[in-house]
Amino acid sequence: MRLHVPTPLRWGDLDAYGHVNNARMLSLLEEARIQAFWVSDDTPEHAVGASTAVIDASAGTSTLTLIARQEVEYLAPIPYGRLPLDIELWIGRMGGASLDVCYEVYSPAGVEPRTLYTRAATTIVLVDAATNTPRRMTDRERAAWEPYVEAPAEFRRR
Repeated sequence: MRLHVPTPLRWGDLDAYGHVNNARMLSLLEEARIQAFWVSDDTPEHAVGASTAVIDASAGTSTLTLIARQEVEYLAPIPYGRLPLDIELWIGRMGGASLDVCYEVYSPAGVEPRTLYTRAATTIVLVDAATNTPRRMTDRERAAWEPYVEAPAEFRRR
């Protein structure tokens, strides 16, 4: 199963060619990932990813989430539009202290033809803030994310 996170574009995401800059794509993926997996004091219960948002993002949290690796495959230029992109997220692998978040970035929901613009994966390591060492995933985190585990993103070239 995948999460669908509507992610709006900002004018500043564009480059001189009028489409989303490749480096800005990492920020868009980050926005979707935070909506899906991080909870803060103001996260509404009905928010996208409310059932999967189990990583505490509030100040003084005991867990840090560090990016260990990112891979992005750009398949088509993304033009600017007012409707949010449909970013699909799922877990491609869950380890003891890390997970791979996979993404496919599509044209806005309901816009035809549906276009796949980008495929990506991010390896996240859960780190104990007090010791700065990786920490094991909790039973609560694992239970929240297991329904979203499926095959990892397949890239065209490696």
